[in-house]
Order: sequence, then C-alpha cells, then structure tokens
Amino acid sequence: MNGQAQKIRILQVEDSPLDAELLLTELDHDGLDYEVHLVDDEKAYVDALDTFHPDIVLSDLSVPGFGGERALEILRLRGPDTPFIFVSATLGEEAAIEALRNGATDYILKQNPARLASAVRRALREAEEQRARARAEQELIRAQRFESLALLAGGLSHDLRNLLQPLLLAGDTLEDYADDPRLARLGALVRDCGRRGLEMVSSMLSFARGARRAEQVRLGALLDALKLLMQGSVPRNVRMEVDVFDPDVSFEGNHTELQQCLLNLCLNAIQAMPDGGTLRIETAQVNLADDFFADSEAVQAGRYLRLSVIDSGAGMPSAVLQRLFEPFFTTKEGGTGLGLLSCKRIVASHGGLMRVRSREGEGTQFHLYLPLALEHDDADGLPAMESTLQGEAERVLVVVEEAMQLSLLVDTLDAYGYQAGASQSGTAALQWIEAHGVPDLVVMDADMNLFTGVRTLAALLDHGYAGAVLLLARPESPPNLDELPQLERLYVLDKPIQSRALLRKVREALG
Repeated sequence: MNGQAQKIRILQVEDSPLDAELLLTELDHDGLDYEVHLVDDEKAYVDALDTFHPDIVLSDLSVPGFGGERALEILRLRGPDTPFIFVSATLGEEAAIEALRNGATDYILKQNPARLASAVRRALREAEEQRARARAEQELIRAQRFESLALLAGGLSHDLRNLLQPLLLAGDTLEDYADDPRLARLGALVRDCGRRGLEMVSSMLSFARGARRAEQVRLGALLDALKLLMQGSVPRNVRMEVDVFDPDVSFEGNHTELQQCLLNLCLNAIQAMPDGGTLRIETAQVNLADDFFADSEAVQAGRYLRLSVIDSGAGMPSAVLQRLFEPFFTTKEGGTGLGLLSCKRIVASHGGLMRVRSREGEGTQFHLYLPLALEHDDADGLPAMESTLQGEAERVLVVVEEAMQLSLLVDTLDAYGYQAGASQSGTAALQWIEAHGVPDLVVMDADMNLFTGVRTLAALLDHGYAGAVLLLARPESPPNLDELPQLERLYVLDKPIQSRALLRKVREALG
C-alpha cells in the first residue's frame, strides 16, 4: 500500500454485526477511506487472506468456534508484516500483554473505541516504514553482493588476461613462418582469439572496477565494449543492431559509467520484448537550440552526441512514463526501481540529459544527449615509416614476473636479432647485470609484485645503468611517472603486448 491514495482494505473478524458497525463508525468519523470484509469463521478468514489481501486485520478476541489468537497465529504465518489489532470487551491487561508478545500490533477495548482510528493509522504507518526499511536492507545486501562480484570479476579478469597475453605473442611468432601457410594460418587464428579474449576481459575488468575520473571517451570503443558485454545476453529472437556514425568521435566523460548506463537500458529493452523484436543502438551528432530544453534543465544549447537505445517492445502507458524516474518505482517483478534513476544521474553528471518516448504497442526510445566540445584540428601526423624491425645484437634485459610472458618476450627479441636476457624480479635483474654487464635497454613490467618497478629502476641507476627503459603497463592503470627516478629516455608500451608494437618501440628506444 502506498500511503492512503488507495482505499484501506480492512479484514474484520467479528460475530456481532452491531459491534462491527459501531467500530466502523469510528473510522467514518475520522475520515478514513476504507473497504471492509467481515468474517466470523476460520475458513472465511483464510479465504479472505488469500483473495482480499487486507492491509490490516481487526479481530475480536472471542468468536464462537474461532478465536482472535488463532486468527493472529494464521496471519503471522502468512503475512508477518500485516498489522493486527485486537478489539474486545473482555481483554484484560495480562491478556493484552501476551497478545502483543505474540505479534499483535495493538488492542482496543470495545467500550472505549475512540482510539481505534488513530491506532489504525499508526499501525499502517509503522507497517509501511517497516517495509521501507526491509527494502533498504535488501538494496544494501544486493549492493554488497554486486561489490563482491565486482571484486571476484576483477581478480578473474586479471588472471585470465595474464593467460591470454602470451597468445598474442605466440600468434605473431607463428605468422612469421610465412613459408608454411598452415603455421601462418594457425598463428593468425591464435592471435585473433587471444586478442578477442583480451578485449572481453578488459571490458569486464573495467566494468567491475567501476567509475574512474573523467577521460577522453571514444565512441567506437564505448560501443565495442557494450557489444562485448552484451554477448550472451541477447536472446535468439532479438536482433541487435548498432549504428555508429563516426567511431573516432571522442568527448570528455567516464567510460565505465556510460557503459553501465547503456548496458542497463539495453537489458531493460530486451526484457520489454519477451516475444522477440529489434534492439537498436543509434548514434548521431545534433545541434540543440534553446527551445529544446525545459526550464528546469540547466543545460546549454550547442552540439551534442545523441545515443539512442530503441526497442520494438510493448511500449509503456502514460501512467508508467510519468513515474519512470521515481525512486523504487518498478513494473518488473524483483526490480529495484533504481536503474533508470541511476542512468539519469550518470547522464546529468556528464552535463547532458535524457529523453524518453514510448507508446503502447509501438516500443520505447531512450535518447541520451551528451555535450561535445568544439573540434580541434588533429596536429598528430602519421607515424614515420619504419625501415626495419631487426635488431643489431643489442643487449636487452627483460624483467617480467610471469614466466610464460617472459619466455615469449625473450624469444621474440632473440628471433629479431637482439641478445635478450630474462629476469623474473628486480633482484634477479641486478644479478644479471653483475654477471653480464650493463644492457643497452631494459624492458620491464610495471605491475610486478615482489620488487616494484620503481624500486627496480632506482636499483638499476645505483648500479650505473643510464640507458633507455621501456615500461609495459596497463592503459587503465598507467604508472605514475612522478614517482619514477629521473630518466632521460623512458618509454611506455600498453599491454597486452603485440610483437610488432614491441619491436617498433624497442627500435625507438634504442634510437
């Protein structure tokens, strides 16, 4: 029951019609809007609980063949939150205390019914507050469960990424045997599978970690991540279409939050099409004038990116549309009513706004408008043409904890004419230098646990190393260069590592 917008459903257990009417007169005098269902035996009482669904029960203590204590017992087994008020002429103090202990909400003496209306109002208010607390507790538990799942997903994604990274290096290495077409095809297959797996893992890891600070969000990357996350969630009877007008369009925002917003809208759209249909994600660049905005929207006219999630489902009636962003309002069984409100807040935090269009039988459209900054000419030219990836016997020390990745990196460098040394820790790297001398280049994983990259670099400098350093780092958690020792030639290469990118960066670092 939501407040008192609806009639209060009162189930009354009473064998005296006169007493029943006298009690209801008190409610009439108080102005309560109610409907009542009167019963005087157990079978009728049980049937009324199942069909009438009362908001409150008023019961006499003594009814021939059926008593108020039994009525309370049955109610607590079926509806533990429904208020129950004893109304009796014979209820003594000890019996009243016992009734409250057994779960009754209150008791009223028939010879003094003036307190009945206030007791009913208070009981209904407390029951609603109790239900609200229960919903809040369930939301907290649900949020904690999702937080645990996010931590679990983050750990699994990290481990899976370590397992998949070597596939890219192995695939590139196999493709180098161009004289054997079977090995080349196998290499291409291994590399593509590894790359696709890493993309999926990176998207899941980004989503599990949650919001990060503002960054440059590229439209193509945002929707590619959405498609990866939607894999397995789109049923066969739903066709998903994605239209990207320009994948290179970028804007300042939060990739993870926008990903979460689009994912929520897409899953809602799928649920709105139980018999199948079309889910379409459209993008466009639009110019919005001042008259597009409502008076309450503190948004400026200008150039916007429009992201649209469109379904061909049943649509929504106007009564649902009016309450769409109301907290805890939902039409889905087991829903929380917080998803769309969260989406609206995410879009608003980006300086944008949402529009919803829906008609019964015609589907629903959610339009997200995100502001775009003025375009600037790209000053970056094409990278210089590489003359060769081949080494000239330069000595390269590779410091990576993960054994398989370390082996493949060393093998790749060896195959291209470098003298590569392998070390799984900073301590081992110093031992290698003592045994073999100072290398021409150090390639180091920035995510080592046993001996951090910062400490390793500091130790290398203490041992007289003054050459270039190539750090292998995750783009979502780049190294803090301010914490690193002062180096004249420091280069960073994003993981996952691909052979060609590694070899190009090595040539660049060696000059």
